[in-house]
Amino acid sequence: MAGSANLNVMMKTARKAGRGLLKDFGEVENLQVSTKGPGDFVSRADKAAEALIKEELMHARPSYGFLGEEGTEVDGEDPTRRWIVDPLDGTTNFLHGLPHWAVSIALEHKGQIVAGVIYDPVKDEMFYAEKGGGAWMNESRLRVSGRHRMIESIFATGLPFGGRIDLPESLQDLARIMPSCAGVRRFGAAALDLAYVAAGRYDGFWERSLNAWDIAAGVVIVREAGGIIEPLTPEDDILESGALICANEPIFETFAKVIRNT
Repeated sequence: MAGSANLNVMMKTARKAGRGLLKDFGEVENLQVSTKGPGDFVSRADKAAEALIKEELMHARPSYGFLGEEGTEVDGEDPTRRWIVDPLDGTTNFLHGLPHWAVSIALEHKGQIVAGVIYDPVKDEMFYAEKGGGAWMNESRLRVSGRHRMIESIFATGLPFGGRIDLPESLQDLARIMPSCAGVRRFGAAALDLAYVAAGRYDGFWERSLNAWDIAAGVVIVREAGGIIEPLTPEDDILESGALICANEPIFETFAKVIRNT
């Protein structure tokens, strides 16, 4: 699929950042055994990836704004457009040598996400979508799963770590959903969770306490693949609240009832 000039810039940039991160990921294994550990190295890799992405995008579109995980927000001359970037989604996986992490780049126009790219360098899977243009993975069209029954469906989520306050809620979610489905996965990279829903690999996903850069690209990819994605609390804004739920159309309502406990 030939995308717009903006989408091509996003994909090229994600690939370039991915190549650098892949090299760094190779180093992480050597660092696992050192007494210092790979923590500092990984946060440097994360910052370097964001700096590269920012430089590429700002060079291509100097007037756009920029919101990244590592740096501060940059207001562009064009107040209607900004990049929203997570240079390394799945940092904890990366740190532990787990090959499940991604680069996520989204373009927002007048408050709406109009294009998104999620690139998994380890598997060389590029998920991308533009509003109205469908969702794609490499050369293949993406479509959410066609499952109709909860008991045949698998769902993904993130679980709070290190004393986060939403642990009790998350445990209650699991207690409600696990008896009625085929399984719950927790792979540790929200951007890829969303991409996998779009690809029909998961039937649905929900999570609280995410950041705009974790989910921005995934929102448009899921929608363009035919999925339904909503804030966990219906009147909220997805990017602001960071709490969302998504699934294919046939099971969305049932799934949302269970998670929202309504």
